[in-house]
Amino acid sequence: MAPTPQHDTSDELIPRPERSAGALRAALAKVAPARLEEMQRTMDAAFSQAIDEKSLTPIQAWLLAWSRDIEIARRLDLRVRYERAQDVLTGYDKGEHDDEEAVNNALAEISAVLDDAQRAVCG
Repeated sequence: MAPTPQHDTSDELIPRPERSAGALRAALAKVAPARLEEMQRTMDAAFSQAIDEKSLTPIQAWLLAWSRDIEIARRLDLRVRYERAQDVLTGYDKGEHDDEEAVNNALAEISAVLDDAQRAVCG
């Protein structure tokens, strides 16, 4: 069962999916279909690693990482914060500005968004 959201749910594009490969794939197809190939590649790698290590840890880590990323993509509040911070970093990388304080703030914001999304999916 999904944890109870602690935010305004009116900004959700879709409900939070269950933490299973099929549910995450279906959710990603709705909120970020361009990332489906990436998801498949990372899933294949996680399963190969799990077999090599005889451990479920890589699969659990994969499920958690994609649950977090889908949380960001499905919630407009998180998505907007993440994209704004990414834009600052992209501008810096392209030489459009040299504002190191803005870069540090953007990195902190990305970290905060990742933390918020992780807390949301972990309960």
